[in-house]
Amino acid sequence: MLPDWRKAALSESAQQGALQPERTGRSLVLMRDGERSASAKVQSLREMAGLRAFVAEESSHGPQAAEVPESGALVLDRLGIAIVNGDPDQIGRLSIQATRSDSILAVEPERVVYVASQGSRAGFAASVLPVAPQATAAEQSAGINREYLRGYRDGFDHGVNLCFPPGGLAAPAARQAVARAVNESAATWGLQATRVLESSLTGAGVKIAVLDTGFTLDHPDFQHRNIVAKSFVANESPQDGHGHGTHCIGTAAGPRIPGQSPRYGIAYEADIYVGKVLNNQGRGRDGDILMGINWAVDQGCQVVSMSLGGATLPGDKPSTVFENMARRALAAGTLIVAAAGNESRRTDQPPIIRPVGHPANCPSIMAVAAVDAAMQIAWFSNAGLEPNGGQVDIAGPGVDIRSAWRMPMLYNTISGTSMATPHIAGLAALHIQANPGITAVDLWTKLVHTARSLGLPPDDIGSGLGQAPV
Repeated sequence: MLPDWRKAALSESAQQGALQPERTGRSLVLMRDGERSASAKVQSLREMAGLRAFVAEESSHGPQAAEVPESGALVLDRLGIAIVNGDPDQIGRLSIQATRSDSILAVEPERVVYVASQGSRAGFAASVLPVAPQATAAEQSAGINREYLRGYRDGFDHGVNLCFPPGGLAAPAARQAVARAVNESAATWGLQATRVLESSLTGAGVKIAVLDTGFTLDHPDFQHRNIVAKSFVANESPQDGHGHGTHCIGTAAGPRIPGQSPRYGIAYEADIYVGKVLNNQGRGRDGDILMGINWAVDQGCQVVSMSLGGATLPGDKPSTVFENMARRALAAGTLIVAAAGNESRRTDQPPIIRPVGHPANCPSIMAVAAVDAAMQIAWFSNAGLEPNGGQVDIAGPGVDIRSAWRMPMLYNTISGTSMATPHIAGLAALHIQANPGITAVDLWTKLVHTARSLGLPPDDIGSGLGQAPV
């Protein structure tokens, strides 16, 4: 039986609409995969809708989703998807073919996706709450991180609100209890909670792709690592001008011994594949993400980590294009993990709980929720509210997470389901190393079956908190 406050939260979540999805004007076309060649897919688009279609890998500009011309289409052959920039008549003809033809399976509008930060479009986020402002010179010299201190304050408040309802234990005592439990002198609390320090595994030989805002390629903690970087954002290099991508990569695959303690990285010998799919303002498009996934699968990456997405409304169905893409990626040996989103406001009265965001709401993408150091669901973390897809599969540490950051800060402490997601990606790399030859489907099973039960509702944390193999 759900407690009364949670029933009220679910009801409130359904009544209060989230932000309407933002569209780009382009479309995504799911094509039948299998025996059809890339040239056959291109020819189908030309014949059906009069599009100037070409295969991404054959483009003179490289596989840049941003450069699809008007009345044009970019075919991602590995995934069997086309990004189409057509007029209404052309899109209409493709939609009709989706009901009549065996070569076109679905046509969907392309969405805008985000990594949320202060000043960005409020609402989504599979990301940070918030991106910390640059510290002043005085604060830097004194070693003060305002967001780190603010995060601890908010974390303590969150623990009080969730662990102890009104009339329960006094807030100061609860805060002291949480503070005593967190000791990050050697390693972040997230690495401790997921048993990373107890594992002898390193992620060696595993390829992890992180699709985000890029990476700080000159970060001193990563100077001797195997890093492959590619940008799918027009007119921007893979260099991270935001910080979010660097933070996520740091958690998934940061060093065993960083330049400054504590240790923050999990799979410290994994090969890192940086796919820049969000621009330096933290904004991107479905097509850019799909380009990154197409590339990661083609590169043989066993894990793709995506701390990004867009808000969904109660009753929204998962994207047919992304769901089929994820199934094809699993069949090719690639597990995709994605952030569940941060639209919930569980400390409000009554609490507001939002559904898992796009594309994490696809059943074949592992949706990651966030917990705090008190092992409670993060106040912002979305939940699996939809009966037909949109479930939460697993949880990771996501409150007050320290990791790498762009220059000159080098390190930052932030919160979000974005921070939980690379924890799971890094743990996945350790499981792959421990189980050579494991399939992507079996890897999914291994992660959820070895997760630690926290006694929280499955629609909040799925099977539990991800754990490293020991």
